[in-house]
Amino acid sequence: MNKFLEFINLSSGEDDKKHVLENVKSNISFRGSKLWILACAIVVASVGLNVNSAAVIIGAMLISPLMGPIVGAGFGLGMFDFELLKKSLKNLLIATFVSLFVATIYFFLSPFKEAQSELLSRTSPNIYDILIAFFGGLVGVIAITRVEKGNPIPGVAIATALMPPLCTAGYGLAIGNFRFFFGAFYLYTINCVFICIATFFIVKFLNYPKVKFLDKIHKTRVTYTMTFLILIVLLPSIYFAYNLFQEKKYEEKVNIFVENEFTNKGYMVLYKKTKFNANPHKIELACLAKKFNHPEVDTLNKKLIRYGLVNTRLYIRQDTTDLKKDILNEIGKGKINTDKKDIVILNLKKQIEQNQFNSKELLSEIQILFPEIGNISIANHTFTDTVKTKNVVIVVYSSKKKLKNASKLAQWLEKRLVKKEVQVYREQ
Repeated sequence: MNKFLEFINLSSGEDDKKHVLENVKSNISFRGSKLWILACAIVVASVGLNVNSAAVIIGAMLISPLMGPIVGAGFGLGMFDFELLKKSLKNLLIATFVSLFVATIYFFLSPFKEAQSELLSRTSPNIYDILIAFFGGLVGVIAITRVEKGNPIPGVAIATALMPPLCTAGYGLAIGNFRFFFGAFYLYTINCVFICIATFFIVKFLNYPKVKFLDKIHKTRVTYTMTFLILIVLLPSIYFAYNLFQEKKYEEKVNIFVENEFTNKGYMVLYKKTKFNANPHKIELACLAKKFNHPEVDTLNKKLIRYGLVNTRLYIRQDTTDLKKDILNEIGKGKINTDKKDIVILNLKKQIEQNQFNSKELLSEIQILFPEIGNISIANHTFTDTVKTKNVVIVVYSSKKKLKNASKLAQWLEKRLVKKEVQVYREQ
C-alpha cells in the first residue's frame, strides 16, 4: 500500500514553493513585450480562423501568454492572497480587452467575412469543453509546480484553446453578429473559470501556505471575501457543467430517435437541429426524399416519449430549397457526416435548378402567342395531402383582360417546361 501511495504521490518531483510562486507572479503581468506578443498571437489566430487553417491556430496558441493571469488567479484563491488575485484579474481583463480589440479590428478590415468551420465550431460550448478546460488546467498547474517542467505546458496551451474563442468573439463584433460574440465569449469564460478551479484544487492539495495577516480582523475579512469569491466561481460553474451535461444526454436521445425512426427505415436525414433551451424543446429535421403528411408527423411526435424526449416537439421541414443556407451551415460546422455532404449538395443544386425558371425568356415567348399578357411570375410548388405529394408549376400572369384560352397557355407551358402539370392564374 505504501509503495502504491508513493507511486501516485503528487509531491514527488515538486519544485520549491517559493520558486514556483515567483514564476507564477512573473507570468501574470501584461506589459511591454508580452502585450505585443499577445497582440501578434491574436492576429495569427485570427488569420488561421479566417483561412480555416488548424495548423496556424495551433501555432498561435503555442505563443499565447494568456494562461499566466488565469493560473495566478487560481493561486490567489488557493492561498487567500487577495493582492495576487486582484493583480491576476486586472491583467486578465487587460489581456481580454486587447485580444478582443485586435481581433475585431482584424476581422473588420479583412475582406473575407465568411464564417469558416473553425470559426463556427467556437460559437457554442459543450460538456467536453468543460472537461478539456478542467483536466487541461490540472495538467498545466501540475507541470508548473514540477522541478522538470517537461512537455505538458505547450500541450496545455493547445488543449485549453483560450485564443480561438476570443478571436471568434472579435469576429462576431466585427460583423455585428452578437450570437457569435456571446457564444464564443461564453466558451472563453468557461475555459478561464475551469482552468482557475483546477489550479485552485492543486494549490490546496499541495498545501501552499496561506498569506499571513497582521491582525485577526483583517484576516477574517479577507477569509470571508475569498470564500465568497470561491463560491461565486464554483456554483455557476457547477450549474454550467450540469446544464451542458443534460444537453449532451438529450442530444444522445435525439440521435437514437433519429436513427431508429428515420435512418433505419431508409430515410436519409440531411438536416438536424435541436433547440434544447427552447420550451418545449425543439427538434427540426429534413429528409432527402421522403415527404411526411400531418398524421405521420403526429405519430412521430407521440413516439418521442418512448425515447425519454419529454416536453419536446418535432418539426419536419419539407421544402428543402428553403433549407439551403441552414444545411450549408451545418456542413460547415461538421454536423453532417462527410459521406453525406456530396449527396446533400447535389440535392440542393437539383432542387434549386428545378425551382428556377428564366422568366424573361418565357415572357418574350408567351407575348408572341398572347400579346395581352403584361408580365408573369412562375415557381414550383409542392402540395401534400394524406395520400401523396405532388409538384405543380404555378404561373401568375397580369393582363387588362382575363385570357379566354388560359388552358392553351397551360398546355403550351407543360410542353415548353417539360412538366406534368402547370396551373395558370390571373393576378387580381
